[in-house]
Amino acid sequence: MELLLIRHALPVRRELTEGRADPELSEAGHHQAQHLATYLSNERLHAIYASPLRRAQQTAQPLAAVQGLEIMTEDGVAEYDRDSNEYVPIEELKAANDPRWQAMLAGDWQNPDIPRDEWERNVVDTVERLVEAHPSQKIAVVCHGGVLSAYLGWVLKVPDSQSFFYPNYTSIHRIAAARSGERSILTVNETFHLRGTGLPTGLYKG
Repeated sequence: MELLLIRHALPVRRELTEGRADPELSEAGHHQAQHLATYLSNERLHAIYASPLRRAQQTAQPLAAVQGLEIMTEDGVAEYDRDSNEYVPIEELKAANDPRWQAMLAGDWQNPDIPRDEWERNVVDTVERLVEAHPSQKIAVVCHGGVLSAYLGWVLKVPDSQSFFYPNYTSIHRIAAARSGERSILTVNETFHLRGTGLPTGLYKG
């Protein structure tokens, strides 16, 4: 089967004094999501899953409409900091040389509510369960940068996957998954659909 792991589109910045930030997509993010859906319109998907967070759900909506599929919400691919009261796009943190950006680079940022290794194991278990549920099919999972790092790091056997690569917005990461248990990465950071659009891709242009 073929697994498409897709990072969400660009969300707005949101910083609250309390409660979950859970931002929606920015105007650019909605355009990114539409280009993603158009790009994948010639491929037949058998199922579309998405994190429960708004930025993932809204990214998946145009794709689901084009494919004629319902979005199935999967809690196990929500981001590590899902309950945070702030969301600042990583590009803004980098531009300001924010201490949070430095902590991410050093791998020191931690969620006090759940150990990182426990969260990563849950991500891998969740994605593997979805793979097993769709033999000989092609599915898309719209998720987050941390989820991508966790799963691809597991496939590549990277010791510390927290910041080993940067996934662009609406980037597609294709994995071939064999029934024998073999996992082969076919593409990483596939963002052809954003080229020439003038839309932001992330830290590194596609």
